[in-house]
Amino acid sequence: MIVSGPDLKRLRALADQTLVVLRQIPGAADTFLEQAAEQAQLRILIDRRSVARYGINVRDVEDVIEMAIGGKPIGTVFEGEKRFDVTVRFREQARADAGAIGNILVPTHDGGRVPLSQLARIEVVNGASIIARRGKIRQISVRTNIRGRDQGSFVNEAQAKFERAVELPGGYSVDWGGQFENLERARKRLAIILPITIGFIFALLFFAFGDALHAGLVLVNVPFSLVGGIVFLYLRGINLSVSAAVGFISLFGVAVMSGVLYISEINRRRAEPGTSLEDAVIHGARAQLRPSLMLILVAMLGMAPAARATGIGSDIQRPLATVVVGGLLSTLFLTLLVLPSLYYLTAKKEDR
Repeated sequence: MIVSGPDLKRLRALADQTLVVLRQIPGAADTFLEQAAEQAQLRILIDRRSVARYGINVRDVEDVIEMAIGGKPIGTVFEGEKRFDVTVRFREQARADAGAIGNILVPTHDGGRVPLSQLARIEVVNGASIIARRGKIRQISVRTNIRGRDQGSFVNEAQAKFERAVELPGGYSVDWGGQFENLERARKRLAIILPITIGFIFALLFFAFGDALHAGLVLVNVPFSLVGGIVFLYLRGINLSVSAAVGFISLFGVAVMSGVLYISEINRRRAEPGTSLEDAVIHGARAQLRPSLMLILVAMLGMAPAARATGIGSDIQRPLATVVVGGLLSTLFLTLLVLPSLYYLTAKKEDR
């Protein structure tokens, strides 16, 4: 999450409060502030009146400070085709602390030397090591990893506890981002894509069979595949994620194809003269068992290694492959047993 606002000290206080809240939530791991704490910094404020009194330009003082502390190139050395700058600066003991830096002599135009302490105020203060901005507004990021639970419930709990424990003053705001932001974006897209996809599949099935009832029976395979995918995710302790949702979408295609094989074969046998509805259903399901078994087993065996992966990128592979393997397994048995039964019941009602 990102806390934004104008004042760095106030931002730091709000971020520290948020850090305490997040660490108390079950599932939070490796919680930390992205920006490091304040660090000691050397501040040199040039006194323009003193500089003018000695007849020195401010730029001359800055050049001396740059050369003495940071180093300044004064020449170049060539080694073949390589070129290196020759940089000079004061020895370490001459710039070790504020007192030593104050004794640095700055030349005047008349040939004199004036200690830097008489031309500037030298002090050591605490200051921010990093100042991050987003949309021209200062921000501090509080980061955490989630282990052992899904992102949605974790963020919902975190938001509720944050609202109770942390009071945001005017001009300050909080944004919840990271992987949760990607999940929300994907969820909104899937909420649009999934109905369109299922509607498009239904339209194709309707044109293929010429019957809305048969097209609906094929789509019954979609919840059949959902059952196995969800059960396998639960058994393996894997939370629903974007990759798992993508696995469900790819699973729908195989499930629908399996249903098309069964319904088409049963319709073909029903069209044969002298074949009863019961015989067409039984023999049609039996005939399509082997093709459906080959179709599903090949896909399952191809996904099995990804479902057991533990290396780099396995957090994306495992949910997707687990959904596909579990969904195909439930599709295999439920399509074989339930789909012919549903076909028989609906067709029997139509015959009446």
